[in-house]
Amino acid sequence: MASPHSERSMSARNDSNLAQAGLSAAALAGGQSRRMGTDKALLPLMAGERPMLSLVLERLSAISDDVFVVANDRARYEALGTRVVPDLHPDVGALGGIQAAIASSAHDHCLVVACDMPFLSVPLLCRMANEPRDYDVLVPLIPGDSKQRIDGLVFETLHAIYSKRCLPFIESRIAEGNNRVVGFFEDVHVRTLDAEKIARWDPSFRSFFNANTPEAMLIAAEISALAERNAND
Repeated sequence: MASPHSERSMSARNDSNLAQAGLSAAALAGGQSRRMGTDKALLPLMAGERPMLSLVLERLSAISDDVFVVANDRARYEALGTRVVPDLHPDVGALGGIQAAIASSAHDHCLVVACDMPFLSVPLLCRMANEPRDYDVLVPLIPGDSKQRIDGLVFETLHAIYSKRCLPFIESRIAEGNNRVVGFFEDVHVRTLDAEKIARWDPSFRSFFNANTPEAMLIAAEISALAERNAND
């Protein structure tokens, strides 16, 4: 009998083989990194390793043929060998980055993630890529604390797929001065992935871990080192 790990591995390979064509993928970078104190995207998890953003881009490349970075300082990130596009509205936070990603994507749907998510799960990304595209937004909805909702659940808006149909509604919200990412959700068709479905592909939920503070970077380094030791055992 196959182990749960081997079953997930086989499922991931099957999903990769069946992945729908036509999905772009963007990593949002170039934020102010106030909590980190330096550009978190270019920090390695451990000394001598690649920048964290490079790990993110590698995982995105597993499910997309159109991978790029959204950042205003192009020269800083073009050294990673990936297309870099600027925000259309530089001062509106994550919503502006999502807008730029969708507008710049080669395909009608674009996966958008944050640059500080070093443990993105390729099996989960494959699963999301394979979901029927009868939505404008496909977004994980998991337990957590947030001002988004009052039910103890959080939209993981920087681990979501957006269609180009979202663009006029995003632009309208920005024009109104409403820069909350979820502000335009009521204008479009949002489909969610619940925790039970996500757990099948990422049981640890580490996909949503943000290494955005020095303390979080230390935790990420410990997780990475443990994974490397386990892989070598």
